[in-house]
Amino acid sequence: MTSTHDFEATAADGRTVRLGDYKGKLLLIVNVASKCGLTSQYEGLEALYRATKDSGVEVVGFPTNQFLGQEPGTDEEIQEFCKTTYDVTFPVLAKVDVNGENAAPLYDFLRAEAPGDWGPHLGQFYEAVKDISPATEPGDIKWNFTKFLIGRDGEVLKRYEPPVTPEEIQSDLPQYV
Repeated sequence: MTSTHDFEATAADGRTVRLGDYKGKLLLIVNVASKCGLTSQYEGLEALYRATKDSGVEVVGFPTNQFLGQEPGTDEEIQEFCKTTYDVTFPVLAKVDVNGENAAPLYDFLRAEAPGDWGPHLGQFYEAVKDISPATEPGDIKWNFTKFLIGRDGEVLKRYEPPVTPEEIQSDLPQYV
């Protein structure tokens, strides 16, 4: 696989989602969770999506339960939470693993293409998470709400670590749009 567009994912209702359907658009892929200290980022992600979708920016959420069990719900419960709590209209797909031997192939690819910039420069967030994150391999996703910006051609442009807000990403988008 040489591009994000080569991958498929599973929607919450079991349908197959071809990431190739996003060719020609910027895509922000985010691992999400409903019981995380960063869950309020759903609000910013939805605002970013609504503000930029007409210019060809899409947001896709991938729930994961790999970080302190912060996404324990079923796919149906996750959909209900996203809709009723944050009025999420961007796709939130089926729950996946983002690290380890059962990681979704898409996430193996994303981690290899953009290993991240995890470290003390992330300040208080880094200090809070460094000893409890189950990430063990270089490039592993360290926590919920890690974001990957994918170019219109499917190439990984940038990885944003969890404390980077959707508002910060939105101000970064003009150079890619």
